[in-house]
Amino acid sequence: EKKLKDVLNELKNLQFSRHDYSDELKILENQKNQLEIEKDDLQTKYNSLELENEKLKEKFEEFKRKENLEKKKEAEFSEKIDELNQETDSLLSEIDKWQM
Repeated sequence: EKKLKDVLNELKNLQFSRHDYSDELKILENQKNQLEIEKDDLQTKYNSLELENEKLKEKFEEFKRKENLEKKKEAEFSEKIDELNQETDSLLSEIDKWQM
């Protein structure tokens, strides 16, 4: 963008004479072509980064899903342990009753 602005400023400041008119146009055409090449290159890089960003978002969402699933499994496991502890306490109480 800065190069484009510089070129536009050069265009405004040019004083054309018949002698160097052709040369100046060739220079400007070359600069224009170079800017278009750079723009295309930047656009390609931008598109590549956008694609990579989408892939990373998908991976992040998958990671979050897996993490949530693991948290759910941990909660269920803790709940089962609590249930087993309660059953064990109940069984121990029953054993104590029978031993007396």
